Amino acid sequence: MAAVRLATRGSPLALWQARRVAELLGAGQAGPVELVVVQTTGDRRRDVSLADIGAQGVFAKEVQAAVLLGDADAAVHSAKDLPSQTPAGLVLAAVPERADVRDALVGASLDQLSTGALVATGSVRRRAQLAWLRPDLGFVDLRGNIDSRLRRARAIGGGVVAACALDRLGLSPPVTQRLDPSLVVPQVGQGAIAVECRLDDQRLRQALGEIDDPVAHGALLAERAFLAELGGGCSLPVGALASTPDGAAGPLDLQGMLASRDGGILLRRRRRGDDPVTLGRALALELLDDCGGRDLGDWSEPRSLRP
Repeated sequence: MAAVRLATRGSPLALWQARRVAELLGAGQAGPVELVVVQTTGDRRRDVSLADIGAQGVFAKEVQAAVLLGDADAAVHSAKDLPSQTPAGLVLAAVPERADVRDALVGASLDQLSTGALVATGSVRRRAQLAWLRPDLGFVDLRGNIDSRLRRARAIGGGVVAACALDRLGLSPPVTQRLDPSLVVPQVGQGAIAVECRLDDQRLRQALGEIDDPVAHGALLAERAFLAELGGGCSLPVGALASTPDGAAGPLDLQGMLASRDGGILLRRRRRGDDPVTLGRALALELLDDCGGRDLGDWSEPRSLRP
């Protein structure tokens, strides 16, 4: 049986995720698995902020291209890195179990940060929400793999990373506050692994379907529909989180956030619904049309949020 080739970025976290998918496929007896490491635009241009290079897809497009060109059979992504639209010829075939969705403030808790303290983060979503909670804070950019981010955060005094990255890599910074979604709404897809394959590869789609978590998959569909309706990517102050508070069989609860880049205006709403895509689109339109989201300025064009 030919090996299943999984395209992935080469960062420690990306490799962990690809190996986890390989482990799950092996448990399902899908056959041998090989990793195909791909360097992305985001990996090559670490000296430039994500907002300045156009963050949507900078960690995913080359990995997706490897599958479309036949150099790999499936692509493994951090779901939060995916563009809001799946490229023609690919399908989101599996979303395995989801990890902790929260952001983690490392180096100090939010209450411990002194007045005017600097926080390291490359995400305008995190900056806007932290500025809403603490208007006195300043921000500096944060790029690189998780180890370099933690070093940078310690040097500055505080920084924000995804909690799931700490858990998956077995890292335990001495001071860590996991920020509840009631304070900071996560990025679309945060904590989820997304596996794409070619639309016409029925054998692999079936194998990937066996490792899919329907609850996590449905939540991701709702969040991605929300993002697609807004037309934004991870360089914008936008966040969403879907969950099933009534159990796997219950309706989805989706909360969404849209903010001005300086955090001076922050809009949050939540809705419930049974169809993930309809729910995501409806919540986005509510924020845009009923809550004044269209009046926040030219927020559809990504740019840096400066301290």
